[in-house]
Amino acid sequence: MNRKTEGLKRLDGILGRITCSASKFIVSPREKESWKSRRILVIRPGGIGDAVLLFPALSELRNRYKDHTIDVLAEKRNSGIFAGCPYIDGLLLYDRRPHETLYRVINAGYDIVIDTEQWHRMTAALSYLTRAPERIGFATNERAGLYSRKVPYSQDDYEAVSFLNLVSALTGEEYEFDKTRPFFPIPGPHDALSSAISEFRKGKRAVVGIFTGATVPERRWGAKNFAELAEKLSGENIGSVLVGGESEKDDSEIFKKRCTNGYLLDYVWGTTLGETAAVISEVDLFISGDTGLMHIAYGVGTPTLSLFGAGIQKKWAPMGDGHAAINRNEPCSPCTRFGYTPRCPYGVRCLTEISVEEVKESAMGLLARSPNAGQ
Repeated sequence: MNRKTEGLKRLDGILGRITCSASKFIVSPREKESWKSRRILVIRPGGIGDAVLLFPALSELRNRYKDHTIDVLAEKRNSGIFAGCPYIDGLLLYDRRPHETLYRVINAGYDIVIDTEQWHRMTAALSYLTRAPERIGFATNERAGLYSRKVPYSQDDYEAVSFLNLVSALTGEEYEFDKTRPFFPIPGPHDALSSAISEFRKGKRAVVGIFTGATVPERRWGAKNFAELAEKLSGENIGSVLVGGESEKDDSEIFKKRCTNGYLLDYVWGTTLGETAAVISEVDLFISGDTGLMHIAYGVGTPTLSLFGAGIQKKWAPMGDGHAAINRNEPCSPCTRFGYTPRCPYGVRCLTEISVEEVKESAMGLLARSPNAGQ
């Protein structure tokens, strides 16, 4: 977790409590009879993974409220996920011109606000300040008092299911998460990328995607391990496609030193989030830690092999056939709660004790079951 994010979490713990208490003395929600705007606001701060897993809920919301305008309030780091989303009409970013954006949100006259933030209090206060008659959110702390419909939150529920529960609280309908169906639509055609990967695939048994990064250091297996994995896979006539952003540039150089035999295709840096999703959709298996790109892979229907330690596997790991997670299940694991991962005093044993050979064998097993590998 970077210092900025950690500072915001501390600020929420102090200022958020005060704001939650004060909000009820500042404004009062409008009566339901005054609904006129047919406008819905969905609040989704945070990273890429939560944003991706919100799509099934957004789809159900659009199906139920076809005549409503649906806006999403997000932030810069997850905004690329919502670009081109077919279920929404508008995208607002609270960290781009924040005063102007918050003024607009508070005065937009929303009828319904769905706050998908799991713990922090400031979004609950903002929900209340919109004066929307219907305000739905997770009842995880004192924020619950600001919602008209409070939804229990369980660490045992897959996160896409938790988000669907918010929509259920509004509509009264039960929604099933279909773990067999892709749920993240890739924005725009990407024919050039598809052609490049098809060309790279020629003569190879299979092609895997690899992402080395993670926002939280305690979720990184390490570029050297991933590069060794790619080298071992090349010995099985399996190519590796590397994806990532600027933070992974140095990692890609490590790969180039290990994979010099034409078995590496490098898409680190220089691609948009939509293009990265398109690349991931073309591979036979995606291998990474517990990261946002893992959720994209699941969302576009690509089999995944994920490495878990700090995160809660039951809540975050892709489910169903074609997906597997490696987890050492250390006594201190999982240690992440509501997006906060403490610094590890044990040398991140949960990941460092996962061997390259173990990951390779798991990957080979998944590829053996893949309908596309070898074609």
